Formats: sequence, C-alpha cells, structure tokens
Amino acid sequence: MTRATLRTTRAALLLAVVAVSLPSVAFAQADQRKLVSTATLTLSGFLNDPDMPWLRNNFNRAKAVLIAPQITRAGFIIGGSGGRALVLARNPKTGKWSGPAFYVLVTGSVGFQAGVSVSETVSLVMTAKGLDSLLSNSFKMGGDVSVAAGPIGTGAQSDLVADFISFSRSKGIYGGLNLDGTVASTADEWNRIYYGRAVTVPDILIRESVRNKQANELINVVAAAAKQS
Repeated sequence: MTRATLRTTRAALLLAVVAVSLPSVAFAQADQRKLVSTATLTLSGFLNDPDMPWLRNNFNRAKAVLIAPQITRAGFIIGGSGGRALVLARNPKTGKWSGPAFYVLVTGSVGFQAGVSVSETVSLVMTAKGLDSLLSNSFKMGGDVSVAAGPIGTGAQSDLVADFISFSRSKGIYGGLNLDGTVASTADEWNRIYYGRAVTVPDILIRESVRNKQANELINVVAAAAKQS
C-alpha cells in the first residue's frame, strides 16, 4: 500500500468515525435537549400570560431564572414528588445570560394544591444569596433560602421580598405548587452530557466556560424578557 493510499484510507476511517459519533452525541443529549426545548415553551407561556404582569415587569431585576416544565406528584413514594429544572444566570457586568445548568427538584406532596398532580414553575432569583445557593451542590427552599409565591393578577403586590419568587400553574390553576420545602440538587451527569465534558455549575453560570448552541432560543427568550421589563 502506497503512502498516498494509506493517507486516503486513514482519512476515510476518520470521517467514518466522525459520522458515527455525531448522531451518538445527539442521541446522548436527547433528554437534555428536550428539557431545554420544553423550558423555552414554558417560559414563553408564563411571559405571555396576562395574569402574570409582575413576572414580566420584574424580570429585569432577576439575577437568574429557574424553570421546571414539569413537577409531578408521585404518590407511591410516600407522597413525594419532583422533576427536572434548569437555570440561566445573568452576568452583572455584561448583562448577558448564560446556561442552562441542570437541577433535580424534590418536594413533598404538601406543596401541591388539592387535585393537582402536575405543575410547571418559573422562579425569579432576586438576591445574591439566591444565586449563591444555586452554585452549591444542594439547597432547600424555605430553609437555606426564602421563597415566596409570585403575585397573580393586575393588582399584584409590588414590594414582595424573597430570594426566590416562584410562579406555578397546573391546567389553569395558579399556585398549583408551593416550592417551600423543595430541595434542589445539581444534576452533574446531565450537565456533563449536555456540554460534552465534566463541568460544574459555576463553570456554566459564572465563568461561562461552556456553551451549547441548542440553548440559543431559550437564552434569547430570557434576554428579551429582561430587556422589555
């Protein structure tokens, strides 16, 4: 075999490996990509809700936003419930948003209103303490940080103070879930899969050392909401 033939063969093998590996990477990220896409729809729905003017008017004050498209009651786990969430944070110097970083939420059934089994939530992180809590491996809302239900309606309270201001809906029911008592933990494996290497939440949200273009639409929705409020 000549050197030219050998180089051609090696190049063909390399292309074959790349062709096989790219679909594998996309497949490996399927769950994470789906959550990002669903979170984009959830946030857009909340921002367009006429009964959530406080969310729109105060979005520009938020240091970060936590979005959980689906928190489900799991009665077979002694009334426990939970779901996946993601967070985007704003750089205080540039105003640009980074993320998402993935989390797992676990809460007690006492957080659900009667008759509610699934809720979607959007929480604005209003304080430095709230943002710092997101950088730890795990924290408890209502314990390590304060959380308050977001005001609903045109006459919504404007002077609300808490680390997290949380809005939730479930099939038209506002306040379907109270996040008080919810434990949020970083989903390190999901972050690793989505960004293709081991990363920490500070890497994603503070140092901004990784990025995934698939999240561009979500980041654009968040950035637009912050500019309009």
